[in-house]
Amino acid sequence: MPAPNLPAVLITGGAKRIGASIARAFGAAGWHVVIHYGHSAGAAEKLAAELPSAIAIHCNLSDADAAKDMVDRLAAYLPDWRVLVNNASIFVPDDDGDIDMEKFRRTLRVNAGSPARMAQAFLTRAKSQGGRRVIHLTDQKIANPNPDFFTYTMSKHALAATVPMLAMGTAGPGDRVYNLAPGAILPSHDQSPEETEVSHRLNLLERRTEVQEIADACLFLAEGWLANGETLFVDSGQHLLAQPRDVIYLAREGAA
Repeated sequence: MPAPNLPAVLITGGAKRIGASIARAFGAAGWHVVIHYGHSAGAAEKLAAELPSAIAIHCNLSDADAAKDMVDRLAAYLPDWRVLVNNASIFVPDDDGDIDMEKFRRTLRVNAGSPARMAQAFLTRAKSQGGRRVIHLTDQKIANPNPDFFTYTMSKHALAATVPMLAMGTAGPGDRVYNLAPGAILPSHDQSPEETEVSHRLNLLERRTEVQEIADACLFLAEGWLANGETLFVDSGQHLLAQPRDVIYLAREGAA
């Protein structure tokens, strides 16, 4: 397959939910979109077929060597690879009572270890005509932690910590590394529509943050000039509130 003559973006976990919205936004803006998937082959191929220029690619992000190899192969193939969006994530319920170490190891690999290694390889190997941008999707929990989703939150703190370090090491004048921290965006786990409506308004502005706002923020970070190493919160001010529990449970407890 000939390499596309377009600026390219790789979106991990790009087949569904927030990742799919980001993929559609880049596709509509004229980018070649590489949609990574782990278990959603059908959804990834279907989305790739809908976009003007896109391919789907499989990788198990639990294997950091495989993740790096994927980046190396794409770097050799894409003539103008400008953006890596590390969106894929494991979000499994647990709390501060007792860490399940197998769950912890897998979550840390997928949510922090592999994204960091991919970013290192991308910043070293990717060819770009307009500077290279890494965008880590973390969570407003990095500024507003609580004991729920304990291992997930640990992993997002670890990933966020790589942003200033990677920013210090960027070589090109157009290279940037960013942390994009969403709040509650889409229904999670077993939330009812009523619980979702309540939980997604537990923020400073008392409004729902829409998934398109995350996609638009990714495009801004991909094409704009926010200072290297910065964190952008897109959460309607949720990170400015001290919340003792995850909003899933705050909404559920408030309705009980």
